[in-house]
Amino acid sequence: METIDQKYMERAISLARKGAGFANPNPMVGAVIVKNGKIIGEGYHKKCGELHAERNAFASLKESCEGGDIYVTLEPCCHFGRTPPCTQAIIDNKIARVIIGSRDPNPLVSGKGAEMLREHGIEVIEDFLRDKCDEINPVFFKYITTKKPYCAIKYAMSLDGKIAAYTGKSKWITSEAARQHVHALRGEYSAILAGIGTVLADDPMLNCRIENSHQPLRVIADSDLRIPLDSNIIKTANEYPTLIACVNADENKKKLIEEMGAKVVTVEEKSGHADLSRLMNILGELQISSVLIEGGGEINESALRSGIVDKVYAYIAPKIIGGKTAKTPVEGLGADSPDNAAFLCSPKITMIGSDILIEYDVERGFC
Repeated sequence: METIDQKYMERAISLARKGAGFANPNPMVGAVIVKNGKIIGEGYHKKCGELHAERNAFASLKESCEGGDIYVTLEPCCHFGRTPPCTQAIIDNKIARVIIGSRDPNPLVSGKGAEMLREHGIEVIEDFLRDKCDEINPVFFKYITTKKPYCAIKYAMSLDGKIAAYTGKSKWITSEAARQHVHALRGEYSAILAGIGTVLADDPMLNCRIENSHQPLRVIADSDLRIPLDSNIIKTANEYPTLIACVNADENKKKLIEEMGAKVVTVEEKSGHADLSRLMNILGELQISSVLIEGGGEINESALRSGIVDKVYAYIAPKIIGGKTAKTPVEGLGADSPDNAAFLCSPKITMIGSDILIEYDVERGFC
C-alpha cells in the first residue's frame, strides 16, 4: 500500500521527467515541498544552466515552508556550478526534513550534500524509492562518472527480423504510433547518430517532430565525407545542430559543409570506418551526454563491437517481410558463436498500437 511519503516522492519523480532532453548534461530532478500534510511548492530542473529543482520549488511557494519537508529525487548539490548550491537554499528556508531518492555520483556532491544538511540540524532520509529514482538518470550517472555519453541503439523491424525489404524499401515497417514514440525518444537524447549509408539510402532529417521538444545534435559517421550537399541533413544544418564525423576530409567540401552550418570533425580510423569509441570521447568533450544510434546494420554491429552501447530499443511490427538478402538490424561480421554474442538484460516490453517495443540494457558487446 502506498504511503504518504511514497506519494510525494512519486510526484517528484513525475516532475523530474519533464526535464527530459532539456536538462542534459545535467540530471533530471524533481522536488516537492510539503507542510501540514499538503504540497505547498514543487519544481523540477527545466534546463541546463537554469535553476535546479529545489530552487524552482522554493520559488513556487505561496507560504512559508519553515518546519516542512522536501522530497527530492537526487541528493541536493552543495557546490557552486552554473547555479548556487541547493543545500544552502534548503537551510535558508528552514526545512526540517529532507527525503532523498538517488545518491549523486558527482564527486563534487557525493555524500557531501546530505552531510551538510545534517550538520545544520536537518533530518535527512536517504535512498527513499532509490530504484525508481535511479531509473530516471542512467544517462547522467554514466556521463558524470566517465565523461562519455550513454549510448543506445534503436531500430524497427518485422517479426522475422528485417529492417527493409530486399528492394531496400523500409517505409514504413512500424505504425504511426510507434513512429511518434520514436520522435519522443529523440527528444530525450542529446544526439542522434546515423551512418552515411542511411543518409544516402533514405535522406532522413533525424530531427524531433514533436512541438516544443528538445532538438538533438545530428551526428553523421561519414568516413570519406561523401554526404551530398543537397541532402536534407546539410540543407537544414542551420536549423538543426549538425556534426559530421569523418576520417578523410576533402578540404574544399569540408569548407562548403561548414559554410552551410554543419561542424566537421576528424576521427581516427578503425576497420575502415570512423572509430566510434573515439567519436564518443569527442562528443563527451562537447558535453553530449547521450547518443541514440538510428543507423543500419553495419553501424549497429560496429557500435556493439566497440563496446559503447548501453541500451537497445527494438520496435517490432506484426509483419513478415522475408528475403535472404533483406537487411537486418545488426550486420557486419557478427559473433563467431552464440557464446560470444552481445548479451542483453533487464527486459521491458511495451505495446504501442499494433507494435511491440522491447527495451534491454546491454550487459556486454560482442566478444
